[in-house]
Amino acid sequence: MALEALIFDCDGTLAETEEAHREAFNRVFAENDLDWHWSVQTYGELLKITGGKERMRHYVRHYNPSKGQYYIENDHLIPEIHVRKTAIYMDLVRTGEVPLRPGVERLIREAKAEGMRLAIATTTNIEPLTALFEGTLGKEALGWFESVAAGDMVATKKPAPDVYERVLSELKLEGPQCLAFEDTTNGILSARAAHIPVLVTVSEYSAGQDFSGALAVLDNLGEPELPFRVISAPVGDGADQAGYVDLALVQQWHGLHATG
Repeated sequence: MALEALIFDCDGTLAETEEAHREAFNRVFAENDLDWHWSVQTYGELLKITGGKERMRHYVRHYNPSKGQYYIENDHLIPEIHVRKTAIYMDLVRTGEVPLRPGVERLIREAKAEGMRLAIATTTNIEPLTALFEGTLGKEALGWFESVAAGDMVATKKPAPDVYERVLSELKLEGPQCLAFEDTTNGILSARAAHIPVLVTVSEYSAGQDFSGALAVLDNLGEPELPFRVISAPVGDGADQAGYVDLALVQQWHGLHATG
């Protein structure tokens, strides 16, 4: 099947947002007089759990912080804290403090110019996604994406395929007609469960994860003056030495998947 659409994850894929998320969590904990603090190591472990509210619930149940039992018994407090955490995060990203990863803007603009359909399938909610666009491509750029499936729009988050299935339904496409861009094992599992091939750009927090099933694994999408590093890629016509991912390379790799 020919490639019809590119589908992007958000956190870790469009931008290295996870440090901003971690800072926002720690700020809201301090605001609520909680002595909880998520170190880089702790947050990396918690990222195995998709969704911010789900992450906090996992933390209080398995890390036993002070007041953890109180938050288990008063579970309504976790969504309230998460609302404030999201507001802090949005203030950080909408000011442009979190840039897009190398190659992201270039590829999106090229795809748009060439008439390739675009979509987003993310665990994050729509408000933080909008804030990220405000601080990078501009809020209006979100309108370039025909379908935007966010974590608050589906019943089950990644690694379940719900967000990808929603995108496919809205685009009226089948999985093999698309290519997903992800950065984590959960993202791969989600996309592949919807029969979508996946290109991985490893993020700061996903290094070392299992990327089995990915069509290719790179450190980023690369730029002409800043080549990507290949972790694994399909062999064919030297495409893995191209240096940066453009639409032609994406189509070539997708074609290798379709005929493989």
